[in-house]
Amino acid sequence: MKILHTSDWHLGRQFHGQSLEADHEAVLAQVMGAVEAHDPDVLIVAGDIFDRASPPADAVRQFNTFVERFAAQSRAAIVLIAGNHDSGDRIASLAALADRNRVLIRGPLVGDERPLIIHDAHGPVAFSALPFGNEFAARECYPDAGIAKASDVIGAQVAAARAHVPKGARWVLVAHAFVTNAVGSESERPLSMGGIDTVHPGTFAGAHYVALGHLHRPQFTGQPHVRYSGSPLAFSFDEGSAQKSMCLVDLKADGSVAHELLPFTPLRRVRSIEGLFADVLTVAEANPSDDFLEIVLTDPGAVVDAMGRLRRHYPNALQLRFSAQQAHPVPAGAAHAGGAVDPMTVIGEFFTQFRAAPLQDAEREIIADALNRTNTEELAA
Repeated sequence: MKILHTSDWHLGRQFHGQSLEADHEAVLAQVMGAVEAHDPDVLIVAGDIFDRASPPADAVRQFNTFVERFAAQSRAAIVLIAGNHDSGDRIASLAALADRNRVLIRGPLVGDERPLIIHDAHGPVAFSALPFGNEFAARECYPDAGIAKASDVIGAQVAAARAHVPKGARWVLVAHAFVTNAVGSESERPLSMGGIDTVHPGTFAGAHYVALGHLHRPQFTGQPHVRYSGSPLAFSFDEGSAQKSMCLVDLKADGSVAHELLPFTPLRRVRSIEGLFADVLTVAEANPSDDFLEIVLTDPGAVVDAMGRLRRHYPNALQLRFSAQQAHPVPAGAAHAGGAVDPMTVIGEFFTQFRAAPLQDAEREIIADALNRTNTEELAA
């Protein structure tokens, strides 16, 4: 049986304030292209279909258009679950008129977790869909007052699902969780209030394949059959070097699995460029790009209107920082110890003192641009 595993579409998301609607359209077309080319028996979307509980209308229309095309042009079944970014009730509403023999959609947690059964030449395969839910929802759903963390929730879900797997059937689990030994990214929202609560891969004992969502890097977790497909797009600069992909899974007659990663080609790449401003500008002038860019300048001092000058050639240059300033930070209070006063240090100390948090990169960029404009005006006066 062939399974196309995807997750974390995050429809409606922006990248540093820039719309990703066209970028999402491009990767959804590639998902549909993979369905047509490989003819899978099942398509999985392992949570975070939308980026927030109340997605914008454009994102909902984008999803509906994809589903309509998928239903019309493919024989495959589809399994969807709500992730931590989704509204469980919204996702559940998608199942109201669905063909129960072809569609399994889970929004909120359910105590009676019955699988979708798909048959191939070797017998039945049971697909169990375990949506994201917090411990409070799980205590209401399952008769276990000891549920206190995310790993307890997943354990209760797996136990409820296991009870309905037919004897002798191969078993596929779809879940949204942070599994031990996996690697996260900056763009993921924590699943628990107390920090990272991981789930041991052994929790999924008995499953022949575990299709995971939540983490945005494609990876397996030490056990090849417990795998994240990753997100189709990079949503932070630390993901820029990761090759995004779908996972085409071949579930064999004996329950073993083979994988093939189908790479995504993004409409716009996410990249970091590092170097002296003059060198970066020379390359920009020769090779303009609309990729999403983080610029890391190695100049020892400030550069006047660096972002403004680079954006003439890199319109999606979204983040600017100076590596020299980060490598040799000015100690707290140094701005008041005599000698030259660094305005950025003074402003940074102000934020740290009154907000109890340092400046973020985006805030630092805004302030640096304002200071550079001020310097330019003073030099012109």
